[in-house]
Amino acid sequence: MFMHILKYELKGGLRSKDLIIWLILFPIILGTVFKVGFGSIYEKTEKFNSIPVAVVEESENKAFRQVLENIESADEPFITASFTDKANAEKLLDDGDVEGIIFSGEKLSLTVKEKGLRETMLKSFVEQYSVREKIAMDAFETAPEKAQEVIETLTAETVSSCREIPVTQGNPDVYAQYFYNLIAMVAIFGSITGMTVTSRRQADLSALGARSCCSPVPKSISVLASLASSFILQTICMTVCVTFLAFVLKVDFGDRLWLVYPTAIFGGILGVSFGFLVGSLAHVSEKVKTAILMTTSMLLCFFSGLMMGNMKAIVAEKAPWFNNINPVAVISDCFYCLNIYEDYDRYFTKLITMAVITVLFITLGIVFSRRKKYASI
Repeated sequence: MFMHILKYELKGGLRSKDLIIWLILFPIILGTVFKVGFGSIYEKTEKFNSIPVAVVEESENKAFRQVLENIESADEPFITASFTDKANAEKLLDDGDVEGIIFSGEKLSLTVKEKGLRETMLKSFVEQYSVREKIAMDAFETAPEKAQEVIETLTAETVSSCREIPVTQGNPDVYAQYFYNLIAMVAIFGSITGMTVTSRRQADLSALGARSCCSPVPKSISVLASLASSFILQTICMTVCVTFLAFVLKVDFGDRLWLVYPTAIFGGILGVSFGFLVGSLAHVSEKVKTAILMTTSMLLCFFSGLMMGNMKAIVAEKAPWFNNINPVAVISDCFYCLNIYEDYDRYFTKLITMAVITVLFITLGIVFSRRKKYASI
């Protein structure tokens, strides 16, 4: 009997317009919009570009010129230097063609027009080189026969200090959080299928509910079969969503895509359990419950950052506890932890939180629905 009910629940679910629209078509359309809107922003705004500088040689400094040449020969050079005279260098700075002027002589000096991150980086570079040059020249005075070796050492140390050191092996694109929240939205929208498990077994809401209550099948078997059907349908929707984002839209989830799938599926189960709980509560029509679920789900998505990227940070500052109980935030944080952090500590913490919330929702749903009785049907 369990398999019989499961089969027909699956058939009914696959024919549901709500399932097709909200759990398959809507995330595909919204994901495409996100990709078009955010796809190239990170590359344009976050990718580091070489800092153009003008170099005025007041006196010959072979070591510094060699350092600049070696830096510019890199695939992604830290700075690009233009050797010129003082008058032309000042004109380039005023026109905004260079970020600063480096005067190369007995001592290096830097002139900038504004104060900002790139100007600070130039200042740090000049100071670092000056310190290393002083050390090298002291060594040169004590051992002049090693002049070339000193210059090569100075050059190598300065160039190596300008290399890029990634803070994570994952995808650092800050706009990826919108796709994490999109998957979390699909997961929480699974509450639509979870709601039907209990609402369609309430005799005072529909003729279908009345027939279910009159059925000789034990209610526990009927509920378990319906829950299993909802879990399977939600698993299909989550798999379609992640596959579309990863392989069609080419969203970079880091090097742990094999964990993104089970995490998304687990999140979908949490969403179904949320709907199961809401469906077992008030004696209101299925349409009203659907409206309540959709409104609540969208609010949870909003506070997680689906519509406003920094909303989760604002919530963390004002009410940090809310992010720990917001199912959408917890699900999206799982994907963030998988992508950014090398270890699994934070990821497993979020998974445990998801498991606790899921068990709590299902337990309360069973408690609220198991003792419903009707005087007449």
